Amino acid sequence: MKYDVVVIGGGPSGLMASVAAASKGSRVLLIDKGDKLGRKLAISGGGRCNVTNRLPIDEIIKHIPGNGRFLYSAFSIFNNEDIISFFEGLGIALKEEDNGRMFPVSNKAGDVVAALLKKIESLNVKIWTNTPVETVNYTDDHVKEVVLKNGTVIPANAVIIAVGGKSVPHTGSTGDGYAWAKKAGHTITELYPTEVPITSSEPFVKSKTLQGISLRQAELSVWNPKGKLIKSHRGDMIFTHFGISGPAALRSSQYVVKALKKFETKSITMSIDSFPDQKEEELFQSVNSLLKEDPKKAIKNVLKGFLPERYLLFLLEKANISLDVTSEHLNKQSLRQFVSMLKRFSFEVNGTLSIEKAFVTGGGVSIKEIEPKSMASKKKEGLYFCGEVLDLHGYTGGYNITVAFVTGHLAGTNAATH
Repeated sequence: MKYDVVVIGGGPSGLMASVAAASKGSRVLLIDKGDKLGRKLAISGGGRCNVTNRLPIDEIIKHIPGNGRFLYSAFSIFNNEDIISFFEGLGIALKEEDNGRMFPVSNKAGDVVAALLKKIESLNVKIWTNTPVETVNYTDDHVKEVVLKNGTVIPANAVIIAVGGKSVPHTGSTGDGYAWAKKAGHTITELYPTEVPITSSEPFVKSKTLQGISLRQAELSVWNPKGKLIKSHRGDMIFTHFGISGPAALRSSQYVVKALKKFETKSITMSIDSFPDQKEEELFQSVNSLLKEDPKKAIKNVLKGFLPERYLLFLLEKANISLDVTSEHLNKQSLRQFVSMLKRFSFEVNGTLSIEKAFVTGGGVSIKEIEPKSMASKKKEGLYFCGEVLDLHGYTGGYNITVAFVTGHLAGTNAATH
């Protein structure tokens, strides 16, 4: 049987592309090399599935540092509010949490996946799982056929490549799509990990002194070798046995990767501001007055609860303040040094965990070679791309999944009318 549209990849973008194409009346074949569809969706949002984000479009674009502006045209056709309507239309009630994140009321990613699969089946999409693709063949100017690893050849009017990047490989994203895109004449921009924990070989990391300590709403900054600020992110973070992780660290990771490469250096400075809402002098005065209230009490006890205890003791030691010293015997210079570290504790980082350990892949099929209103290839007629295989990436918080659904919807709709 000849299919109008063949979709390769059963992740968020491929599932949405299948729905969109089949809704237009196309005969759609959805191929996935794994044994079940929607595996990335099922683990997204910590297993709760952060289906999109309700912030205004301009804000969403700001949270997609990897070529977000390319999506303005796409958002004018199908956007985050359309995603919300789509899922509510499938019977999935959604709720809004902090920073615009949208989750199913049930808190179960499985419900979202099941609703999508039910919709796909109701549209008579043919699904082949456990079906790895060998390659995609083209004529001089048009997509021709999909060739499976078992040798089966599937002719198609339109092919949508929705196979993801190289991150989270256990869900099936192993970078297969880049070779098929290259074969069609597309440029693949350099791949790198984003939304990934950051590594450091500082002595305090190697000795695991701070391992497991979380800081709430700290400001994490990345600095260039000349001491100029590259980027700051505010959020929660955690010290690990290899460096730092948590939302603020994940958001900072791509800037670390890019800075190490740009400045051809082995390490980059990062700093932590534990009290981003207070100026240093203001913070010094409030610490000082706390100490004055209890002049005979050991400083570590007066400041108990000021910071997580192990981090507090660590910074006091760094400022050469004896843990048992009382405020009446405290050297003012040491106190200033301690407060200065509350505002800027600097340390060196040397990279990130691998791209396979990242939540998101940076780089991919160059968006300069993609039609922004349709996700069509500018190189071959009938070829479309959507989701993470493209050089598009956002922060965690529902932004990448929004990119996947929006680009998937456009690719599916336009492939169907091809």
